[in-house]
Amino acid sequence: MKQNTKYKIIISLMIIATIASVVLSFIPLDQACGNGTLSDSCLIVQTSEYETTFGMKNAHMGLIAFPILAILTILEIKRPRKYQKKVITTGMILGSLFALYFLYIQFFVLNAICKYCLVTDIAILLSLGLIISWDKNLFYPKRKE
Repeated sequence: MKQNTKYKIIISLMIIATIASVVLSFIPLDQACGNGTLSDSCLIVQTSEYETTFGMKNAHMGLIAFPILAILTILEIKRPRKYQKKVITTGMILGSLFALYFLYIQFFVLNAICKYCLVTDIAILLSLGLIISWDKNLFYPKRKE
């Protein structure tokens, strides 16, 4: 797969994650989560003690992080820079660590799942997977001879 195609997929995933963050940030939970068993599960997650990190609502952090990663990825397509790629990779790694933590909380601590949280968590994990798959030298740099 071409590198630009992977970047475009990552941009799409970051836009989807941003939309999910917007829903959780600005739409009342009873409307966002809907009715039924899944809505109860969504409300449990969104009203739990894990709703915030470092005193900031997780959805609001997504409103900051996902657009920044999308913009950096767009800039990397337009004008590739080594440091941009490192910043994008670092952001994806940090985001994936948070995503794994939040998935653990949902599945094993709260026993409740928020569909919007799953969208954001899966988007960041897939993005990291794409970054790792396109850059074989990310973990094993070429030796200078």
